[in-house]
Amino acid sequence: MLILEDYLLPCLNKKLLGIECFGCGFQRSLLFLFQGKFTEAFLMYPAIYPFLILTLFLIFNIFYKFKYDEKIKLFLVVLSLSTIFISYIIKLNGS
Repeated sequence: MLILEDYLLPCLNKKLLGIECFGCGFQRSLLFLFQGKFTEAFLMYPAIYPFLILTLFLIFNIFYKFKYDEKIKLFLVVLSLSTIFISYIIKLNGS
């Protein structure tokens, strides 16, 4: 049986500097998401859901154009980046 956890990429920032980066936890969060562990996915990387919504919207927007698609994209990007930044600050203060 293939165990995907054995193939995760290590965080070079964490290995070399000992500090987690903005993306630490994203791969493990995706694995939790694929396993149906939605709460664990959020706790591992809170920006997984805004980022997933942004990605799905961008893919969907290739085929279907919306009247306010640029504003929606901007909102989803700001939401994703804000979630990444806020969760990173919380993670650093909690460690």
